[in-house]
Amino acid sequence: MAGVNFSVPDDVKQAFNEAFGGQNKSAVLTRLMREAVEERRRVQRRAAAVHALLKLRRRQRPVTGGEVRKARAIGRP
Repeated sequence: MAGVNFSVPDDVKQAFNEAFGGQNKSAVLTRLMREAVEERRRVQRRAAAVHALLKLRRRQRPVTGGEVRKARAIGRP
């Protein structure tokens, strides 16, 4: 297992100690770091999906409002 050494403001350290007092702080920090990594990956996946959709949209021909209304009417029972 690797050791991690970083500095945090005193008020953050105090709030952390109050919120997680009596718990294994290494385990808490490990969980929080994993959650942060997963959140970053979700943000990156969302950005890639948006980019892909916008790229596809640039290749589509524009559709008129009338065509949209017609397609909606066809799709309704």
